[in-house]
Amino acid sequence: MRFATYSSNGLTFFGAVTEEGMIALNDHCPQWPTLLDAVRAGGLDRLARIAGGLPVTHRDITYDMVLPNAPRILCVGVNFPDRNAEYRDGSDQPRYMSLFPRFASGFTGHDRPLIRPPESRALDYEGEVAIVIGKGGRRISQDDAYDHIAALTICNEGTIRDWVRHAKFNVTQGKNWDRSGSMGPWLVPFTDPGQLDAARIVTRVNGEIRQDDMLSRMMFPIRREIEYISTFMTLQPGDIIVTGTPTGAGARFDPPRYLAPGDVVEVEVNGIGTLRNIVEDEKP
Repeated sequence: MRFATYSSNGLTFFGAVTEEGMIALNDHCPQWPTLLDAVRAGGLDRLARIAGGLPVTHRDITYDMVLPNAPRILCVGVNFPDRNAEYRDGSDQPRYMSLFPRFASGFTGHDRPLIRPPESRALDYEGEVAIVIGKGGRRISQDDAYDHIAALTICNEGTIRDWVRHAKFNVTQGKNWDRSGSMGPWLVPFTDPGQLDAARIVTRVNGEIRQDDMLSRMMFPIRREIEYISTFMTLQPGDIIVTGTPTGAGARFDPPRYLAPGDVVEVEVNGIGTLRNIVEDEKP
């Protein structure tokens, strides 16, 4: 069962995704105003049971960012061996992972436009797997880490490249432009560690494969990410960790191959689905 946040006829819903359309679940679970509330309550199994006995309610829908009210999104940077080499600085694999925050306002939903702002033409793509925390905790061991994951989704962690160089020690400015990235299309409940251990990320721009790698090759595996992050902050249900992107982002070509209006970006992850967006310039 997959779950999404979506809009129809000017109203916002969360519900179950089927081949025929969406099954709205808001009215059946009034104690959970949003999908985030259901995640925080450990309610995805209950949503699945409820949806199993209901008909499709919406066929004409627009996907929203899958958890549009997510309060905390942490991203892991430079997490594949070839990505480290792309920087051409002669550095070895780092001892500790790079981390930076993103905010929900920087993401849009599946099949909605990625927005290139007038201040820059350096909009880039980064296909990644994102995990949603279902059980909070502090100082979580790697052995227990997977027990804290509620669901998986896909992220295109869009970046305005020249704005990540505006300061010496941070990339926050280039990572948080409104609707510069996307997340979705849906949440897939996490039930099998093999979903992650065998996950493959493929990013295409206009049908051309730009990124193609396995999560098993990450320098800091997801178990380690959860362990490390939960050392300095208490993870809470609903937190999102964006786990890292493979080599092949547009900035690393010579010359760079940034996104332009009309480009179609697809991020496919086996066992989760495909996240698709077209690029548009910001309208005045």
